[in-house]
Amino acid sequence: MFPFNQVKEGNRVIREFRGDIDPSELVWHQDREDRTVKVIEANGWGYQLDNQLPLLLEDRQELFIPKMMYHRVIKGNGPLVVEVYMHEGSM
Repeated sequence: MFPFNQVKEGNRVIREFRGDIDPSELVWHQDREDRTVKVIEANGWGYQLDNQLPLLLEDRQELFIPKMMYHRVIKGNGPLVVEVYMHEGSM
């Protein structure tokens, strides 16, 4: 079970993390493919890549997360909504 709801459209998904989520559900993880993440609604959420300090997410921000890079999101004040694009051929 994932800590978000999502709608899949081709090689992208729209994900929403609820504002009332338990922060313990937001774990460090890796993905099997490169991803580009576009923030639609940040609401004070943050993110952190392995061996880096946490950063605050901003609306309309785009992030590139290389495959197999440990990362996590950090709970904010409301919902977090992002578009996630999986890069084909990066597996």
